[in-house]
Amino acid sequence: MLTLFHQASHHGDKVAIREGDKTFTYAELLQESKLLASTLLNGKTDLAEARVAFLVAPGFNYVKTQWAIWQAGGVAVPIFLQAPVASVQYVLEDTAAKIIVVSSEYIPTVATLCKQLGVQIITAEDKHTRLVALPVVDASRKAVILYTSGTTSLPKGVVTTHHNIEAQISTLVKAWAWSSDDHTLCVLPLHHVHGIINVIGCSMWAGACCEFIPNFSATEVFKIFSRGQVNVFMAVPTIYFKLITCWETMNADEQQQTKGTLFAFRLMVCGSAALPVSVLQKWQTISGHRLLERYGMTEIGMGLSNPYHGERKAGCVGLPLEGVQVRLCDDDNNPVHGEPGEIQVKGDNVFREYWQRPEETAASFTTDGWFRTGDVAEVDTDGYYKILGRKSQDIIKSGGYKISALEIEEVLRQHPLVKDASVVGLPDDEWGEIIAAALVADGAIDESALSNWLRERLSKYKLPRKLLVVSDFPRNAMGKVVKNDLKNLFA
Repeated sequence: MLTLFHQASHHGDKVAIREGDKTFTYAELLQESKLLASTLLNGKTDLAEARVAFLVAPGFNYVKTQWAIWQAGGVAVPIFLQAPVASVQYVLEDTAAKIIVVSSEYIPTVATLCKQLGVQIITAEDKHTRLVALPVVDASRKAVILYTSGTTSLPKGVVTTHHNIEAQISTLVKAWAWSSDDHTLCVLPLHHVHGIINVIGCSMWAGACCEFIPNFSATEVFKIFSRGQVNVFMAVPTIYFKLITCWETMNADEQQQTKGTLFAFRLMVCGSAALPVSVLQKWQTISGHRLLERYGMTEIGMGLSNPYHGERKAGCVGLPLEGVQVRLCDDDNNPVHGEPGEIQVKGDNVFREYWQRPEETAASFTTDGWFRTGDVAEVDTDGYYKILGRKSQDIIKSGGYKISALEIEEVLRQHPLVKDASVVGLPDDEWGEIIAAALVADGAIDESALSNWLRERLSKYKLPRKLLVVSDFPRNAMGKVVKNDLKNLFA
């Protein structure tokens, strides 16, 4: 039995999942997932790593489906709920999945496509009654294929084994002191490692309760918080920004009541995108919590984290997690010290391969087995890592300088009229790249006045040469700005 299910078996009648007024125990989750696994097998003794896609709304049926695929010996392929049909087709064809489990509301979206591709549809809400013997699944087997955002090319399937998942989850459970007394609320997309591992995986491993809401609403989140049950919360910067905005619309009494509720939480975590220091500070004022920033990605789960006990440094993503080796290297993969370098990672948490892309898999690892993340960081004197940006996206090379777009963004956000900022490098014959900044503003921006303001805060070579005011930035499902799309706006 895989360790996750062994862990769950200890919690029997304890509530595992809550959806509104409905609750489901660990015993129900295990039993229902076994019954669905029996249906997936359909006379076979083992799916033997066959890919099974699923398009299932957050909640009990999502977790049941994920667990059923694993218990039947299959590889789970979660699909983004708002994915256009073309994206669903790409995933089904790329993985050669012959089965898709869907929430009934999504059947009209995929029915025609599945008929064309010969893919069997199983409805997630269906009750299954026939239980058969399930295969013994070794932890070395493939467990999940998650697709990267694909901002520069077609999405790549990241293949993770059960062993990888167990390493990722068990490390975080220990690092963040998860227990069966915890109760978390999941507001994250469930085709991404943040929601799958950090929220669902950790809570189910620890015997905690994981609550779901169908769609994010800051008002609804605060309403759930007010019950006083949720004590662990994980989100991305965009969500914390929206919660802050919602809190600011409350009257004084509501604000104080909300503060009291938030103060009682055990842990609040932020990740998946750079957390502006201004948001960290404002949330700390409201909640009494200094957000725990961490660093991870689809290919490694989590690699770095600020400590649960100890100093959480603003703008830093902390220290290597237990069992995870981290180093910084130059462009030739030589380790560097005292200067910025690419983050490279080794450990049981690191994925196995990119699905059916052996050349890209090989290129993403050094000859001595370190995974090349493509993220650039520096380390301070205490060993804390600070992300400077992506090698390809957030590091701008202009006039011989390596410039962090994230640094300029953080300064821009401090301007009283700037709500948010995103900085990119645009090709330029003279400078290599010039710095361009897109702004979401509270009012009209006087470019001359803003430039003068920036000159007081940034070196001359870091000043944006182009400015653009927009209503919002192009973003992916996790709220990250898609910088290649942003560059097109300047055209």
